[in-house]
Amino acid sequence: MDKNTTVSGPYHQSNGVAGILYGEFTDNINPKVRYAVSLTDCALTVQKISSSPGQDKMVFNLSDCIGCHASTAVDSADTGAYFTVYFYPYKRRWMSSVLARQRVEQCFRVALVQDARANLEEAERWARAVREASARNLPRRDGVLYDVCRPCGIMLLLNPSSGRGQAMSLFSTHIQRMLTEAAVPHTLLITDHQNHARELVRNADLSQWNALIILSGDGLLFEVVNGLMEREDWEEAIQIPLGILPGGSGNALAASIHHYTGAAAVWGEDLLVSCGFMLCKGLVSRLDLVSVHLASGNRVFSFLSVAWGFVADVDIESEKYRHVGAVRFMVGTLVRLASLRIYQGRLAFLPASDDKELSAPSPPSSPLLSSFTFCSPVSCHTAADQPLVRQNQNPLQNGSPVQNSSSNAVVPARADPNEPTKHGPVDSLLVPLSEPVPQNWTVVERQDFVLVLAMYQSHLAEDLLTAPEAKAEEGCIHLFYVLEGISRAALLRLFLAMEKGGHLAYECPHLQYRKVQAFRLEPRTPQGVITVDGEQVEYGPVQAQIHKGLARLVTG
Repeated sequence: MDKNTTVSGPYHQSNGVAGILYGEFTDNINPKVRYAVSLTDCALTVQKISSSPGQDKMVFNLSDCIGCHASTAVDSADTGAYFTVYFYPYKRRWMSSVLARQRVEQCFRVALVQDARANLEEAERWARAVREASARNLPRRDGVLYDVCRPCGIMLLLNPSSGRGQAMSLFSTHIQRMLTEAAVPHTLLITDHQNHARELVRNADLSQWNALIILSGDGLLFEVVNGLMEREDWEEAIQIPLGILPGGSGNALAASIHHYTGAAAVWGEDLLVSCGFMLCKGLVSRLDLVSVHLASGNRVFSFLSVAWGFVADVDIESEKYRHVGAVRFMVGTLVRLASLRIYQGRLAFLPASDDKELSAPSPPSSPLLSSFTFCSPVSCHTAADQPLVRQNQNPLQNGSPVQNSSSNAVVPARADPNEPTKHGPVDSLLVPLSEPVPQNWTVVERQDFVLVLAMYQSHLAEDLLTAPEAKAEEGCIHLFYVLEGISRAALLRLFLAMEKGGHLAYECPHLQYRKVQAFRLEPRTPQGVITVDGEQVEYGPVQAQIHKGLARLVTG
């Protein structure tokens, strides 16, 4: 047996860098291969001893490490022990230029003496030192205050029917192994009906858990957020860290969290591994929530978006294509473009303090536009375009619009948003939907829309970077709306450019963008779809206000 050696730190490497530990160990498979292993504050360096200096040298950044474990040999006659380190560095896949986190395992055999217990103690010393050094190398982002909360027990909610129905397989293939490597205890709960997660978290004893993690699409997290906000102790409950592991079709929040790290865009299982890595690191930042008031007087809380018109139509109508995964949205987009609808309604908003009103070319017959614009006027009109389908034209026959403004809308009695509520914060910027918006709000004069979209994360889907400047805790809503007059071709180009956030370089006056603190939407078209976080809600007047940093989010 090759005897191993080890040296306790601190010591100094030949390059002058202070080290923590140094040892010489054999390969876990081939005992004839020996390695010199050195641990510093920021890296684990592995050098084949039989190699020429500088050859076969591997340096692993400890910020990419999620765990390290010590173990004994399977064969009871073997007195050696082992320590295994798990890294997820960014690497390029074969035949791809995309950098994505990929699993790397390094296992070393410790055989200092013929005493199995002494060898195990040495392996445990190395494992402990690696874990402690890794904990000091947590990834950081400028401008974000982190609360380090490495979970010691998480509730993991999984929807087996989300997306293409592969959530359970994704858990078994990737997440279960990562949580084991990171020594994160977890309890898996599988949902079996709509609002199951909402019911669970509304009634659960949250003191058992350090985090609530979702393996599904964005819809399951919508249930969890609202279940927490319906609790008697909502102020405390909403502070439990929430995490998302992409297992649905859209996976917008997961893509947004990955985007906030500054890493290159990834999709599918690469995105899952990225979010799993962040979960294992246990970093937590704050998350904005939006309080959304519906026509019936009900209030829901949103972490992602409110949509009306084209985007909402595509989201709901594409459910029938769920079996094809994320491609369903492209299929739904093409189907809806074939019969593009126009919706009538009134939109008003309270500009954010840093909102910049940029001048832009006015579209035809537009008396006033106060917003940023992005696709070229030339591309907005093509002779090949067919007439647009105006949704439910009857109410506008003879040029007489249906009156449904905030001053005379028929809505049920409701509490004033400014009054204290039993569940959730006070909406100090809103007035009841039955009253006109305050004087300091901006009312959009045009009332014919293709879509209205309020975003508070960067992504609308895995491959749609809708609000590139958005952050998890920004305190503002990114409000987009497309006015009547845009062509099918221009709208399609807009969504294609959105894959990389390139739509912001367009200069089409029909598409407007503002940063706001609150907004109100009053549809005049009698039938339509409104979604909150991709979930269909009751149709009618809706208003919303953002609450900065109300929740907490596992991030990186």
